[in-house]
Amino acid sequence: MERPITPDARSPFVLDTHELGRRPGTMRTIQRTVPAPEDLGTAVIGIPTGDDLDLDLRLEAVMEGILVSGTIRGRAVGECVRCLGEVVEDIDAGVQELYVYPERARVAIEDGDDEEDVRELEGDLIDFEPALRDSVVPALPFRPVCSPDCPGLCPQCGARLADPENADHTHEILDPRWAELDRVKSMFDDTKES
Repeated sequence: MERPITPDARSPFVLDTHELGRRPGTMRTIQRTVPAPEDLGTAVIGIPTGDDLDLDLRLEAVMEGILVSGTIRGRAVGECVRCLGEVVEDIDAGVQELYVYPERARVAIEDGDDEEDVRELEGDLIDFEPALRDSVVPALPFRPVCSPDCPGLCPQCGARLADPENADHTHEILDPRWAELDRVKSMFDDTKES
């Protein structure tokens, strides 16, 4: 059997629950600023690696383990899905996660919970990064836009329609169904000029 990797107590994402003991009802609060981990986001928006994330958490001992609840705040940077311009959005994600004692984890799995869904305490330590990801990524906008009325890009030439110089941007588009008629018309126009 493989031995589980113990979280590094020096990591900013590892929470120490030692002082809570196994006394249900005891609690403590944690407020800290941590650097955002790599790849915290989606293909179009995310929190840049190393940017500040503000954690405001409450750790509470319960019968099954430690309940972590609170908020995660940060600034997401991405790309507008309409015009490809920069989007900056404040994120305020709620989190509520139960980290069960090892003996309770086995019972939960035997009772039918998926092993991936059961978060387990490693001694007195909690590796909070997976829960942070599970809370922040769904809080990001699915289709970020720079403004609700962003007109996007011109489908013919790709010009950004929100730019002031493109305020009257148009293209003369000939319906392909009339192209042959236009060709015939130009043939007659050429013969008239001769």
